[in-house]
Amino acid sequence: MRIQSSNHLWLLLAILVVLLSFPGAISSKDEEKTTSKNTKKEVTYDGTSLIINGKRELLYSGSIHYPRSTPDMWPKIIKRAKQGGLNTIQTYVFWNFHELEQGKFNFSGRADLVKFLKLIEKNGMYVTLRLGPFIQAEWTHGGLPYWLREVPGIFFRTDNGPFKEHTERYVRVILDKMKEEKLFASQGGPIILGQIENEYSAVQRAYKKDGSNYIKWASKLVHSMNLGIPWVMCKQNDAPDPMINACNGRHCGDTFPGPNRNHKPSLWTENWTTQFRVFGDPPVQRSVEDIAYSVARFFSKNGSHVNYYMYHGGTNFGRTSAHYVTTRYYDDAPLDEFGLEKEPKYGHLKHLHNALNLCKKALLWGQSQTEKPGKDTEIRYYEQPGTKVCAAFLANNNTESAETIKFRGKEYVIPPRSISILPDCKTVVYSTGEIVSHHTARNFMKSKKANKKLEFKVFTETVPNELKGDTYVPVELYGLAKDESDYGWYTTNFKIDDNDLKKKGGKPTVRVASLGHALHVWLNGEYLGNGHGSHDEKSFVFQKPIDLKEGENHLTMLGVLTGFPDSGSYLEHRFTGPRSVSILGLSSGPIDLTEQNKWGNKVGMEGEKLDIHTEKGLNKVKWQKFSGKAPGLTWYQAYFDAPESLSPAAIRMNGMGKGLIWVNGEGVGRYWMSFLSPLGQSTQIEYHIPRSFLKPKKNLLVIFEEEPNVKPELIDFVIVNRDTVCSYIGEDYTPSVRHWTRKNDNVQAITDDVHLTANLKCSGTKKISAVEFASFGNPDGICGNFTLGSCNAPVSKQVVEKYCLGKAECVIPVNKSTFQQDKKDSCPKVVKTLAVQVKCGRPKKKN
Repeated sequence: MRIQSSNHLWLLLAILVVLLSFPGAISSKDEEKTTSKNTKKEVTYDGTSLIINGKRELLYSGSIHYPRSTPDMWPKIIKRAKQGGLNTIQTYVFWNFHELEQGKFNFSGRADLVKFLKLIEKNGMYVTLRLGPFIQAEWTHGGLPYWLREVPGIFFRTDNGPFKEHTERYVRVILDKMKEEKLFASQGGPIILGQIENEYSAVQRAYKKDGSNYIKWASKLVHSMNLGIPWVMCKQNDAPDPMINACNGRHCGDTFPGPNRNHKPSLWTENWTTQFRVFGDPPVQRSVEDIAYSVARFFSKNGSHVNYYMYHGGTNFGRTSAHYVTTRYYDDAPLDEFGLEKEPKYGHLKHLHNALNLCKKALLWGQSQTEKPGKDTEIRYYEQPGTKVCAAFLANNNTESAETIKFRGKEYVIPPRSISILPDCKTVVYSTGEIVSHHTARNFMKSKKANKKLEFKVFTETVPNELKGDTYVPVELYGLAKDESDYGWYTTNFKIDDNDLKKKGGKPTVRVASLGHALHVWLNGEYLGNGHGSHDEKSFVFQKPIDLKEGENHLTMLGVLTGFPDSGSYLEHRFTGPRSVSILGLSSGPIDLTEQNKWGNKVGMEGEKLDIHTEKGLNKVKWQKFSGKAPGLTWYQAYFDAPESLSPAAIRMNGMGKGLIWVNGEGVGRYWMSFLSPLGQSTQIEYHIPRSFLKPKKNLLVIFEEEPNVKPELIDFVIVNRDTVCSYIGEDYTPSVRHWTRKNDNVQAITDDVHLTANLKCSGTKKISAVEFASFGNPDGICGNFTLGSCNAPVSKQVVEKYCLGKAECVIPVNKSTFQQDKKDSCPKVVKTLAVQVKCGRPKKKN
């Protein structure tokens, strides 16, 4: 047992240690016992781990958000998560997805939380339920309904009566529903852990004492319901008892100060598997080696629970993303946006879970010790006195070179910045820095069926010259749109006399300072252009020379939202949209239109109000055949057949600017092709169309495009696969952890011959149809783009073809004798690497 200091009498502590050394105290048996369905489970905890039915557990969890995929996708995603070694699924509850309109809750379709949780239960997995009320999650308004902003006297997330009243009502609706469906572990269900609030320490100081009072109130609220599960607060070091404080971040093994009480376990609620992206971002990734290192380090330092945020990122359908956040969410997660296994991230973490499970008894019952043999090296190990139970973690923190560690009379070479896991303190079964699982590259294949000549029809919105309104400043855009649309119109008129136009030295200029997010401007019906901010710099200035006319001039602006903010304090007081408008360069001086003119306003597009993105509303306007050119604010519609096969489908928005997409009335999401990254590329090109959105034939595609002169003829539909499968393994790597198992207190090889292999596997019923690259030597590159190095065994491709062609799965020995059959080594001083790339496909049917 991991002994920690306490205020108990030393004698009682000593007795406790003795008792816990015996298997009967809290079951320390290594074998997993599956609890029968609907069996009530007691969930408690100590300083080591959560304890479920008297048994300590190591928990490997992944975030999967039910609104970011579709119900028909849920079974496969959950099954793949379990096959990846997870035993727990974590999800937020999205308040504004369930209660978009005050008092009217929706639990159907993608909002069917109960169905989602029962699918997890069906797969024999646990659930962590994160209630909010605030969730952030790059979700619009951080999950808080818009209507909360209009409650009189409200301040979000503080000791505020109106906010607490609505929060308690929401919390009780959700938890009562979970209880009614018997979903808590204490009722035999899968929910073993709950979370209230989210990363509150980031804003707590802004609310001073009211912030502390609010956290205490939130803790008391959920504990008062006596649901029989522990509760956590993430990034909340002062979480009030009995609340468990948990860590969020990339390296909680080093950044987490630990539980705020000795009797609480170390839990990691968010290990970020990548970085979410916003429009204008270049590609970002987090290596699986870094993730694996961070998890191994956390577990070696008393951790017993990790949650990958995200495990499946999914899609921000419709208008659900927070401001500037892309429609594709956490695509670099172990399961990509489409639910496909992203290798090697998926497989390398699966191997990590296998390795940690081999250490389970030592981690949960052993006494920990630490040695520091060198400046960059560290040994952490756990032993159970009087038994053979022992597990060690050998760490090399040198980022540039391998280090040799001597442990118990044996030397181990540890790769740069990695941890090697020895579940018996003797045998290395896994290295965080050596990937032996296969790799994949994602392919977007143009559909033959869906791309048969798309015939677009168009309908263009009318730009208003003058709208009703009597405000003397442009109305704040969030409050104007009320989350009913991304768009808000502003109009004003101003008079110019002949003397104003006589100034020499250039044209007058219109200047609009905006708080975000984007803006289109017209003068006297002529489109002047657009401007926008970014996720980091939301404010911007639109400025352009103009041609004024004597007499009355009409200025029209369209304010554009890209979602509501999702972070920070005083969220209810965030503002956006145009804040000052002026005409510069006149003979009589500048005209400030902000406070001297009346402004008219209108929310949304006519097409939105008429639902012309649906079959039912389509014929409420007159559509014209697309002639090859159209102004901005144009709706495009066409019909297409569903892409062939059952693989995921997407639409590529090449040639387009910025707007919204619907298929058969379902919101695919926001696109923004014209916002280029520093690399000169669109942040997101492909947009996921779930199969459940599609019919076999005659699917309605509707696009609302803000910008003029786009090229819809460049749009195409694609089928998504990961049929490019690779391996990249050094001959000195540790063989796969799959060769090992634990019997009683011993780690044993499953086979007599444990050797290094490259394993390639196609998905589904597909088989390897071609070997596209093979080299045993010093090849370079990544899956999908390998190149030969200066050293290469000439027979590499023939050998791989012999082992793999025509098979659904193949195993290739990684050693010199396999690839140097003539016994000649042209580069004996080179440590060899095997790089292989194969293509998977379905065998062609014979006529």
